[in-house]
Amino acid sequence: MSDHRLPRELCQLFADGGKGRRLPVALPPGDVVWPDPGYTGQGEAPRPAFWMSDEQASGADWALLREWHPHSGLWPLLLDESAQPWAVGQVVPDDPRQIDHFTAEGFMAEVWEEWVAQMPADALGELEPYGAICPGPAPPGVLRADPEAVAAWLAGELAAKGMPLGLVAAGRGADALAVMGWQGALHHNEWMVPMAAVVRSWEDRFGARVVSVGFNTLDLSVAAPPVDPEHALHVAAEHWTFCPDNVVQGPGDLQGYAEQIIGGHAWSFWWD
Repeated sequence: MSDHRLPRELCQLFADGGKGRRLPVALPPGDVVWPDPGYTGQGEAPRPAFWMSDEQASGADWALLREWHPHSGLWPLLLDESAQPWAVGQVVPDDPRQIDHFTAEGFMAEVWEEWVAQMPADALGELEPYGAICPGPAPPGVLRADPEAVAAWLAGELAAKGMPLGLVAAGRGADALAVMGWQGALHHNEWMVPMAAVVRSWEDRFGARVVSVGFNTLDLSVAAPPVDPEHALHVAAEHWTFCPDNVVQGPGDLQGYAEQIIGGHAWSFWWD
């Protein structure tokens, strides 16, 4: 298969100008998206946040560009625009190197302590069997399938909704969240960098891959999901600190939520 050098607009996404990077095919029409200075409050950005296609993408489009990520340095995302268009630039890009200063364990402990302190005593039953004591991150799962194959499957499922393709200059999916300045969990946590650290950990422990983002949503494929009730309950506790709305506005407690995610190859998050 012949390959193509990055077009000039995509080269803008890289601090080094995209030197030596290439793609397997010519991209469809699209353009880069710049952060809105009025939204970020940080003045003009040094480079665009990401590139976005004009037309809807297929799951095969996503999978091909994911396969070529090592050559292009561009992480593909399906961009859900059902709540708000991405082109308005309401993003706040961060340096992915800041993610190195945070851990999933630290984020979970901090959120658990903060939320438990605000909960009425009779509401702690929602967190059984852990209650006020944070259990820490769950043990890793066992791979049930190839992570890239599971990600391609989920991309095909989600692409049926009709979404444009996004490309982010990032070394991995978790980092793409920070680089593009995704603000989907803003009402839960004001800074996305610590949450990207959690997603990094899930990539390592559960074979997770970032497939799609929306204004207040995040979809991950999962190649090593929990497959027994105890492990699923432990993972549910992590999800509660990452996205309380999944539990609180869903089944209402960790036990019920664990039943929903056990054995599942897709984790979908939504913040009110």
